[in-house]
Amino acid sequence: MNNLGVIQVIDSLDAGGAEVLAVNIANGLSAEGINSHLCATRKEGILKSNLNKNIGFLFLEKKNSIDFSAIFRFKNYLKRNKIGIIHAHTTSYFFAFCVKLVYPKVKIIWHNHTGNYIKLKGFKFLVIKFTSIFFKGIINVNEELNTWALKKLKHKNAIKLDNFPQFINKNNTTKLFGEENKRIVILASLREVKDHLNILKAFNSLHIKYPDWTLHFIGKDFNDEYSNSLKLFVLENNLEKSVYLYGVCLDISNILNQATIAVLSSKSEGLPVSLLEYGLAKLPVVVTNVGECGKVIENDKSGIVVDKENSFELANALEEYINSEEKRNTFAALHYKNVAENYSQKSFINQLIKIYTS
Repeated sequence: MNNLGVIQVIDSLDAGGAEVLAVNIANGLSAEGINSHLCATRKEGILKSNLNKNIGFLFLEKKNSIDFSAIFRFKNYLKRNKIGIIHAHTTSYFFAFCVKLVYPKVKIIWHNHTGNYIKLKGFKFLVIKFTSIFFKGIINVNEELNTWALKKLKHKNAIKLDNFPQFINKNNTTKLFGEENKRIVILASLREVKDHLNILKAFNSLHIKYPDWTLHFIGKDFNDEYSNSLKLFVLENNLEKSVYLYGVCLDISNILNQATIAVLSSKSEGLPVSLLEYGLAKLPVVVTNVGECGKVIENDKSGIVVDKENSFELANALEEYINSEEKRNTFAALHYKNVAENYSQKSFINQLIKIYTS
């Protein structure tokens, strides 16, 4: 395996779950002595600084879905660096398929992180179903996606492989506002599927009773209609001194070490890396019952699972933690133990190498 190159392919290196995992995989493979590379097809991003220096990096500046110049530059990079496997993340499967058409000897592994794909219909679904014929294998981050790949795409080589967390950036750049031991954090880009409005409504209902507690949003702000609706909610409910938006941050370990409770309030998920990072940081968590989230925290054994889009239930869960330091400590320890034992880098990389070589 050491003489066979592998390249992770992803649209950008902006901070996001799939992007973080692509970087972590490239680093993990390199640590095992494998000829490891990463390609950002459309744009670079803040996560580039987390790539180990010995990893080959290619930025294509792809302009369109079918960009012949980018395809042939990528093909030449593969040949020059003796790369035999393209590990394509999320929407990069189509670019990998285009490369396969001009360079048939390369093998494609598609890594599907997107929980919403199970709802795909029409043209987009037909495109994925057709291109999947050319994939050597499909890696899925949860059981629901794996069943979809097996039954709907009818791909024989689909496998579920759990994500893993890793803290690369050890800086202490970000200082959270608010009182120590009274901070709630959510690590998720400001996208509608992450449903920050859900946590805002829950937090607002608790704010009068617990005015010293603060809420902290870590993740990319796209400054769009959804982002503006969140900011408007904060203003209309006089939460400016209790809710803080920090944008993209790389020092995740440092941020989580300052937090007291961690939340994910999504409408849909695959297996969020942030939930595993919460465990690595020994934080008690509240998560919505979407994707693999319930399984990760063992169905209420090492955290609290609530229904999606239910701010009342989410508020009750947060209040349980607010009122019980003992419960916070117990669930934090259990979540850490579960993540350390079942979602380790070594286990992931070993399984991945088997997938590459099988």
